Amino acid sequence: MAEPLFHRLALIGIGHIGASIALALRQRPGLAGRIVVCDANPAHLERARELGLGDEYIADPARAVEGADGVILCTPVGSFASLAQAIGPHLAPSCVLSDVGSTKRSVIRDVSPFVPEGVAFVPAHPMAGTEFSGPDAGLAHLFEGRWCLLTPPEGTDEAAMRKIEAFWQGLGARTVRMDPAHHDRVLAIVSHLPHLIAFIICGTADDLADETREEVLQFAASGFRDFTRIAASDPVMWRDVFLNNKDALLEMFSRFSEDAQAMARAVRWGDTEYIEDKIKRGRKIRQRLIDIKQA
Repeated sequence: MAEPLFHRLALIGIGHIGASIALALRQRPGLAGRIVVCDANPAHLERARELGLGDEYIADPARAVEGADGVILCTPVGSFASLAQAIGPHLAPSCVLSDVGSTKRSVIRDVSPFVPEGVAFVPAHPMAGTEFSGPDAGLAHLFEGRWCLLTPPEGTDEAAMRKIEAFWQGLGARTVRMDPAHHDRVLAIVSHLPHLIAFIICGTADDLADETREEVLQFAASGFRDFTRIAASDPVMWRDVFLNNKDALLEMFSRFSEDAQAMARAVRWGDTEYIEDKIKRGRKIRQRLIDIKQA
């Protein structure tokens, strides 16, 4: 029998992404010989045990990483600094440390100072997920056909990078390496800004007078329903994403605000050519997504 890619893999955080990794690993035994599930929430840890997501269940992250040759941080990015400080002294030599965070410059900033000599840190971001959270939200097929972006700091060990690439490819994902700053700018427009807008729109609807709010919910069209799906996402995770990618997010939000004002002027003055051009460009982007099977 072939050696597993990781003999002992610790998943720190067993929410939607962590649980999805665990379920996918159960279907692909060649990737992890032993899965250690760690979560500070006793209810999450117990539910993970009931679902059979791991081989060991440990609340203390320092204990969970002992002897592990692979560690993946699956908690909100705002927790990474304290988490890295806690586990750093307990990481085994030659261990590969990675994560699934949606921001990368902040992750490198917060984690790198606590990575000991001999441990390779390979930040990663699987571009997959739903609005659901917790261990019950795990999906074994979540990463199939999706992208996983690797943003290694300069000087990262090549063998460790290939190992993380092989891991995500083994889970069905496609991988690409990307500069951390470029990653954060790209994600600001394709993920972070849409979530911010969805939260704002749903907040606006909730602030309406009671009778109007009920009609908004009762007669919600598909466009508004799509926003509510996004807005149902985990508040702590997205709070941390916004705050840890604020420079890129605010830049994109400023550009969006200018475009929104331009559209408002076109609507006010009946500029049909401008309005139709924006709609056509939106249709073009949608068709492109369909063509590259990213829809």
